Amino acid sequence: MTITRRTAATTLVALAALPLATPAQSRPDRKEAAPMYGLIGKMRAQPGQRDALVAILLEGTAAMPGCLSYGIAKDKQDADALWITETWIDQASHKASLSLPSVQAAIAKGRPLIAGFGERFETEPVGGHGMMSKKSA
Repeated sequence: MTITRRTAATTLVALAALPLATPAQSRPDRKEAAPMYGLIGKMRAQPGQRDALVAILLEGTAAMPGCLSYGIAKDKQDADALWITETWIDQASHKASLSLPSVQAAIAKGRPLIAGFGERFETEPVGGHGMMSKKSA
């Protein structure tokens, strides 16, 4: 059989259209990795204490194994509110972080400055610009 340019090009196009196997698919003996875990929540500081609360949160959450991102943002409409956006390699890493001495200290130190909590959303992050990779956590 003679392979012409047209045959070769058609074959390459057909191969390119086939879905690639993911690592979990190519190794049926391996379990699929747990999905990433995310939280987005609103926290309200005691009146006038938002900046002090931000400092405590930033200090106590610097090194958390499994944390891909931990963002703290000031609410532009509410002078006492914060939004915290977390991305973890999995839900178990988030749960484990709550036992870390640095996180426990931040919770104890920040608790008197917290007036309450607002909305809370659990998410399943899939990636994005600026997010550390699951491999580097």
